[in-house]
Amino acid sequence: MTMKHTYTIKGMHCESCVSKIKKALDETPQVTQANVTLSPPQATVEMSSHIPIEQFNEVLRKVGAYQLSNEEMLSEHTNASVKASWIQTYFPLILIAAYLIGGVLLKELSLSRFNLHTMMTNFMGGFFVVFSFFKLLDLKGFAEGYSTYDIVAQKYPIYGKVYPFIELLLGLLYLLGANLVVTAVLTVVVMGVSSIGVIKSILASRQIQCACLGTIFKLPLTNITIFEDLLMVGMSILMLLI
Repeated sequence: MTMKHTYTIKGMHCESCVSKIKKALDETPQVTQANVTLSPPQATVEMSSHIPIEQFNEVLRKVGAYQLSNEEMLSEHTNASVKASWIQTYFPLILIAAYLIGGVLLKELSLSRFNLHTMMTNFMGGFFVVFSFFKLLDLKGFAEGYSTYDIVAQKYPIYGKVYPFIELLLGLLYLLGANLVVTAVLTVVVMGVSSIGVIKSILASRQIQCACLGTIFKLPLTNITIFEDLLMVGMSILMLLI
């Protein structure tokens, strides 16, 4: 007879933690299946016979500073996540977008013009440079998190470590105004492919963390992520047409 228990997990911070904890639990004798989520931080474990929580914690201590608890999911972190408004959740993205848009407008104002093509070029350059920066702060963590939903990174894990540098290159090309047609085409391909994995994960109702800002900010993978990717695709196509 299969038993199922749900535990709170303490000490978990990113998708890398999720992978390590799940692997450790799955390899525990008598465990038939383990599902681990970051938001909320919990593990649902199916087992063929009862396993003491102390045994699980002994296993987890070997892979990191993690601990299972029978406490209800009412930790400060979880409460904040549940009660957070849309603006609170996406405040980092809102702030970045505001800075980029403000910077682009000020640049155009200083030149006494408002050229749509130039504005999009500078916005996309700033976007890719800033987002690559956050990913590179924890390249390994980003790569592990990105591989949970990106279709290319899932098949070729090295792509997750290369992707931030692709973004950085695109950003620099936009800011330098170099080979803008080629850069726009590359953006359509890169961001278009990236959006496929996001769409598939959201349609499957997977509760995972978005890796768009690396592991520094805990943002959920939602329609906002699709909008972010497709916005870059749309702006690139528009740049090719005007």
